[in-house]
Amino acid sequence: MKASWFLFVIPVLILSYSFALGGTMSITVSSPAFGSLQQIPQKYTCDGMDVSPPLSWDTVPDNARSIVLVCDDPDAPAGTWVHWVCYDIPSAVNAMAEAMPRADTLPCGGKQGKNDFGRIGWGGPCPPSGTHRYFFKVYVLDTMLDLPAGRTKKNIEKAMKGHIVGQGELVGKYSRTRQ
Repeated sequence: MKASWFLFVIPVLILSYSFALGGTMSITVSSPAFGSLQQIPQKYTCDGMDVSPPLSWDTVPDNARSIVLVCDDPDAPAGTWVHWVCYDIPSAVNAMAEAMPRADTLPCGGKQGKNDFGRIGWGGPCPPSGTHRYFFKVYVLDTMLDLPAGRTKKNIEKAMKGHIVGQGELVGKYSRTRQ
């Protein structure tokens, strides 16, 4: 009896200690358009309508103040390529609809940053060759960043340092069909 109680209490204490030291809660990120490590439909790419895919994430920690969403491609020939940057999304929001407008401010009140195409908002997959991976990363912060729209991933990463209380990601893949 004592051994089973001990096996239950130790993980709870370790988890509590981890959060007390600044640990982060794991967030599940999903899309009805594609699953983890599955092909991103052409509709969301430069070969289609190039609209942002629908995304959702699960419950955020109680101390959440805002959400950051970043999509990037680490397989790009010139290094990681940023496709989407959104920040100061209110913590009550748990999804992004398909085809978000390419505007400074999102319908939910969050802001969009500049992608590596040099534009505000979503810039879909458009790999020059092969299959690339696209990481849709959701970060839950204990603060609002209060930065103006149009900031880059680098600006956002610097500002959110020390404020991440939860995070998760969804990875999709895409390869172009040549005609």
